[in-house]
Amino acid sequence: MDASSRVLSELASREQALDAQIESARQDAAREIEAAEAQAARILREAGEQIKMLTAQREQEMDAESQRIHAEAQAQAKEEVLTAHTRADAKMGQAVETILRAVLP
Repeated sequence: MDASSRVLSELASREQALDAQIESARQDAAREIEAAEAQAARILREAGEQIKMLTAQREQEMDAESQRIHAEAQAQAKEEVLTAHTRADAKMGQAVETILRAVLP
């Protein structure tokens, strides 16, 4: 019985050592999972911040482009109005000349 008691005692000791290793591995795994979750949360937060920054930057670019297009359209419209006035003035002068030639001998 002495030998079987020693074998049982040795097995119990090994079982306790394995249980301790298993518990240590569980704790390590839990810490690694916690660290991975924290890293994932940080990455998501940084990505969200980058999206906000890029969205704001794109909105500024679109506003600037819109203002540029508006200014170009306004300048072109002014130029067309000026050209139309110039042509109208020239035609008016020609019309007056034609009328005066027809009326005056």
